[in-house]
Amino acid sequence: MATKIRLQRGGRKNYAFYSIVIADARAPRDGKFTEKIGTYNPNTNPATVDLNFERALYWVETGAQPTDTARNILKGEGVYMMKHLRGGVKKGAFDEATCQQKFEAWEQTKVAAFDAVAKKVTDEKKAAVAQNLEAEKKVNEAIAKKVADKKAAAVAAQAEAETANAAEETATEETPAEA
Repeated sequence: MATKIRLQRGGRKNYAFYSIVIADARAPRDGKFTEKIGTYNPNTNPATVDLNFERALYWVETGAQPTDTARNILKGEGVYMMKHLRGGVKKGAFDEATCQQKFEAWEQTKVAAFDAVAKKVTDEKKAAVAQNLEAEKKVNEAIAKKVADKKAAAVAAQAEAETANAAEETATEETPAEA
């Protein structure tokens, strides 16, 4: 039986969620499968992968052929790196302890890169929020200036009207006194 490692689609319309499964090559995409070894959620940033590492490694070493996307997921999780290192152990290039040490070094590099991406995303969000806040402050300052100008114009017009009324009253008081 030719086995494949592939994605089985789930989730609702426009919100895909995938199971990583081992299936017969002739089985339909969402049909019968031999074993479920993990999940893949591309909707998060970065994409979330939950994988049973040991079972995935077993199936890759057994000869199951992954699809392109499944291969990329397995490479990202280090299954192919471990397969490569175990091949070196089998050939006698190094021992099991060195194999584990190299894999842990690779994993630390991967985690550091993942953290850098996550930090970059949060920094970009913070920068966007700060930029939007600055733009909003400028708009609010412009609005406050317009309101202050209108109030100043209204106060000036009221003061002008009061001086005109006062001048009228003095003029009307003076005219009857002369008569």
